[in-house]
Amino acid sequence: MTEVEEFLDEMLPRQLAAEHALCGGDDGPRALTWSQRDPVTLFGGAVLLRRGWGEVSAVFRWLAGRLTELRAYDFELVAAGASGDLAYTVGFEHKTLVADGEESTYTLRVTHVYRREDGQWRIVHRHGDRPPADVVPR
Repeated sequence: MTEVEEFLDEMLPRQLAAEHALCGGDDGPRALTWSQRDPVTLFGGAVLLRRGWGEVSAVFRWLAGRLTELRAYDFELVAAGASGDLAYTVGFEHKTLVADGEESTYTLRVTHVYRREDGQWRIVHRHGDRPPADVVPR
């Protein structure tokens, strides 16, 4: 098994389970997939920029308070790499969920950076945004 395959086998199931939980209103599993050691950053999506675990985790709690039900979720992995204690993924998140009582369907382009800490992969950066309106993901 390659280094990338080992990374994906360990990290993606935990990360996808955490996304499902968050979209149902529970930020606990997502917090467990993230590093709480600086530097930790969050770009895009619902916020412009957050730095440090305190700011990042506050966004997760805020999101969990708005989200109540995940109706559909698909993660389309575009690329991944791993070398030593650093890794990344690039992909599309396709979601249908209930936020603030309203159903919403959308796609986010997402990039994650990971760092291995104490033998376990943790997310240290996420950038998520909507694709331009004139570009249709496959």
